[in-house]
Amino acid sequence: MSKSKDKNIINQGDFLQKSSTIGGVAALTSNMQLPFAYVEPDSDVNNKKPLNPTDKEQIYYSACLVNCGSRCPLKVHVKNDIITKISSEDGIDDPIFGQHQIRPCLRGRSVRWRTYDPERLKYPMLRIGKRGEGKFKRISWSEAIDLLAEKLKHTIDNYGNEAIYYQYGSGTTGANISGRNACQRFLSTIGGFLNYHGDYSSGQISAIRPYIYGNAKESLLDQIKHSDLVVMFGHNIAETRMSGGGQVTELFHALEQSKARVIIIDPRRSESVVAYHADWIPIIPGTDAALVAAIGYALLEQDRIDDAMLSQYCVGWNADTLPDSAPPFSDYKSYILGLGNDRTPKTPEWAAKKTGIPAEQIRKLAMDIVNAKAAWISQGYGVQRWQNGEHTARAIMLLPIITGQFGKPGTNIGTWGGSITYPVPSLSIPNPIKTSIPFFLWTKAIDDPLSLTAKNAYLRGKDKLDVGIKFIWNYAGNVIGNQHSDLNRTHQILQDESKCEFILVWDTHMTASAKYADLVLPDVSSVESNDLINNSYSSGAYHYIIRMQRAIKPLWENRPAYEVLTQLSEKMGIKDKFTEGRTQEDWIAYCYEKLRKSQSHLPPFANTDGMGVIDRKLADSDTQIGLKAFRDDPIKNPLNTPSGKIEIYSEALATIANEWELAPDDVLYPIPAYLPAIEGSEDKPKRKKYPLQLIGFHTKGQCHSSYSNLPQLREAVANSIWINPFDAEQRQIKHGQLVEVYNDRGRLCIPAKVTPRILPGVIAIPQGMWAKTNAAGIDIGGCINRLTSLRPTVLAKANPQHTNLVEVKPLLTMC
Repeated sequence: MSKSKDKNIINQGDFLQKSSTIGGVAALTSNMQLPFAYVEPDSDVNNKKPLNPTDKEQIYYSACLVNCGSRCPLKVHVKNDIITKISSEDGIDDPIFGQHQIRPCLRGRSVRWRTYDPERLKYPMLRIGKRGEGKFKRISWSEAIDLLAEKLKHTIDNYGNEAIYYQYGSGTTGANISGRNACQRFLSTIGGFLNYHGDYSSGQISAIRPYIYGNAKESLLDQIKHSDLVVMFGHNIAETRMSGGGQVTELFHALEQSKARVIIIDPRRSESVVAYHADWIPIIPGTDAALVAAIGYALLEQDRIDDAMLSQYCVGWNADTLPDSAPPFSDYKSYILGLGNDRTPKTPEWAAKKTGIPAEQIRKLAMDIVNAKAAWISQGYGVQRWQNGEHTARAIMLLPIITGQFGKPGTNIGTWGGSITYPVPSLSIPNPIKTSIPFFLWTKAIDDPLSLTAKNAYLRGKDKLDVGIKFIWNYAGNVIGNQHSDLNRTHQILQDESKCEFILVWDTHMTASAKYADLVLPDVSSVESNDLINNSYSSGAYHYIIRMQRAIKPLWENRPAYEVLTQLSEKMGIKDKFTEGRTQEDWIAYCYEKLRKSQSHLPPFANTDGMGVIDRKLADSDTQIGLKAFRDDPIKNPLNTPSGKIEIYSEALATIANEWELAPDDVLYPIPAYLPAIEGSEDKPKRKKYPLQLIGFHTKGQCHSSYSNLPQLREAVANSIWINPFDAEQRQIKHGQLVEVYNDRGRLCIPAKVTPRILPGVIAIPQGMWAKTNAAGIDIGGCINRLTSLRPTVLAKANPQHTNLVEVKPLLTMC
């Protein structure tokens, strides 16, 4: 390219200003050609002729691929190779669940805006400023691929494949042929990469659950059609699963049949409380285990717990069912009655002081559950995203057991609720490197890698790391600079280039994380790509398969990941192994025909053009009721726990507590006892300085950080801090006023929403807003992770991102 050196330098502000000029209003105008949509390509970029150069409207089917748990088909209307509208799939909206029209939510319908957004990445860029500064220069694809190959070879030659870390990312969780599956396939073909285990959504509950139930399946939400009572702990399905193909639809359908009463226990009166006409029981965050213990006490008061039943199915309910290794009075019943070490009966009055729930309301809740014909008990992931998250999640999972509400129609096992996924094959292959770290400890694996050992559970697959993370491969993820904790400390770690030497960010937008890249690659959006996808991981009993077909040619110099990886694999000398002689389109056809071998009713691949949803199924939820076979016959159908039973007392956890090298103040109980959180409601020393408890929550206007930057969605769903009128009045904060939220880790600026829909003493900030600091170091993007802690939880070594103490003050000027 014949440009001067000065003109090659692009900082983030200039990049966005120029992008807006090129791709702003014109991109959203149906009767105008998007100016400069197809640039003169480099010699290594395919010719980008328009798919549809006429005024005649063409229809294509794509899908929304963000991490909401399910996939919605998108009917994409195109004229002159420009998207004019996104609508729902064709067909009459059949009221019969399973045959209904899958309608995308406002996020899916905003894909047109997201595709033409000024913050779209348009060409490869190389960092020229400091990491995080956002200064880049434009380079060609040839230069980018050569550089990437060089950095990979350097890392492998000098440190080994274990120094290459594939970063957690969920921006395109639905992609099957392209995306992260293709990236991980490529990395596996060059010798492998350091992997992670767990995830930011459900790290604690996923880690603790096997110690109770083994691998027992959850009931499907459709089972609520048999329930007369639904009790949900922090379960906000109306916002987190609002997809037309997801669990929000399934829950509405189930409640229409059962007319069950719904109770939602949450510090915040969420949209789910409104949507499902639920009774709201506000609770002090992090105290759910105290509530469960008090429910147990209330039931013992009324002689409503079946000791014989629990002795049959459980280990550790009472002294008679404790393992021989357990100390006296270490069973859960003794804990409830105050016979254990703390000598404190867990009465409703005791719990009222912990939870903020009146004692009589606790007693009533206990009787409501035990008297129900079939009580569904579940929890969202927010309650376990705590410093004491493993204990909290485990206690809620115990509640259906001690009340006898498990293993029968209309009940669950205290977890989210299961889902059935359409079995679409992918091109994944095994990773030769078996070492993995907890997903939350990647900054530690950069900053202090020798501290990661198997002994402290920071490492799996070997005793210790030989070298830290030297190369980060970040595809479609905003973890590096946004979704991780303590962003100021994370920034410091990443700025030391002697530790992590190279960061690749491959994405569609100039995210907060992309600013930390050494090399930025522009990815295609879902409407610019082809794929074969399933209903994802959280659609309940309803599952389906979609053939995504490209609606418009990739804009600017954006290229599909598989195409780029094919060229990179040639540079690395492994092209034949990576591609197996197939293009991306060949893989789609290959995986589809492979699927037809088990799903013979599917039409031939050649007949699926333009179909969108190719096949849809509705499972019989009565065949998946949590713990049903075990309850029917625990001898013939033992669980795969060490005892074969539900383990209220876990000998394995007792062993871990004795043998692991735990951090100071970390405690791991063998029973689901209440454990006050570090930096929680009972942390009196810290609360003297920072008296308010800060939690995060999901909103309808963004999925994690995806879509957060779209002004149209910000107008529809404004992001603001929720604060109770009592707390606002004490601080002279008015509704709509800008406030500063701060603690020792950082500061942020955000408008206030003064509302009685949140408990006094608790404030809540939507998670996912893009981090952006001003000259004073205040996050004016409103990113909650400017304030969250890097301290991992005890068992999963996961994120405690809802456990924060802060203070709030009004701002008299703009931040």
